[in-house]
Amino acid sequence: MSFLTASWKKLCFVNYAIDPAILEPYVPAHTELDFFEGKCYVSLVGFLFDDVKLKGITIPFHKRFEEINLRFYVKHFDGSQWKRGTVFISEIVEKPAIAWVANTLYNEKYSVHKMHYKHDLTEEENFISYGLDLEENWQLIQVATSPEPEPYEQGSITQFITEHFWGYSYKTPTTSWEYEVRHPLWKSYKILDHEIVFDFAKLYGDDFQDLTTAQPDSIQCMDGSAISIEGKKLIKGN
Repeated sequence: MSFLTASWKKLCFVNYAIDPAILEPYVPAHTELDFFEGKCYVSLVGFLFDDVKLKGITIPFHKRFEEINLRFYVKHFDGSQWKRGTVFISEIVEKPAIAWVANTLYNEKYSVHKMHYKHDLTEEENFISYGLDLEENWQLIQVATSPEPEPYEQGSITQFITEHFWGYSYKTPTTSWEYEVRHPLWKSYKILDHEIVFDFAKLYGDDFQDLTTAQPDSIQCMDGSAISIEGKKLIKGN
């Protein structure tokens, strides 16, 4: 049985090219940074968790919630193939129990903030807003998109950002946790407009302060799907 099942909906990815040296301290053992067309990326991601179940069990008051995370991209060679995955610098939710489970069982870096989610759909556009309350100032990811999603191009930045089906996290300097994230390929909404109001330094540290005023390299909004997160595996050295 999968560790967690849910639906991930209306995923917004705000991608910034970043100096790889900033991310090197976060790279788990036995993985290496994954690049797209010579660039190293970090993504600010907002999405909706829905119909959440742990080991098939619904947790009261934790079935639906927003998440905002900051992640980057790695790959791991398991002896026969390269696996492309993500590493989370920070994940933010409004539900303390979710943060406790993820931090305790998957060695992630969840924290808890007051959050909001808004979705308005008209014939002309799809409006999506994610926010978190930081010292009484709302940090926002807001996009306006086309009303209907479409398949994305193979070899595109959208494929690179969304097709990482493994997660990796630090265990020790010589070991890492690996887990699989299963979902079908998503469809992509065309971005019409966006607004990003985020104090990266306060949330993630001074190494990321330049992102506060930087223009995103690209933005994607995906429709999402049902997903499952499988049990973790320890990766050791040879």
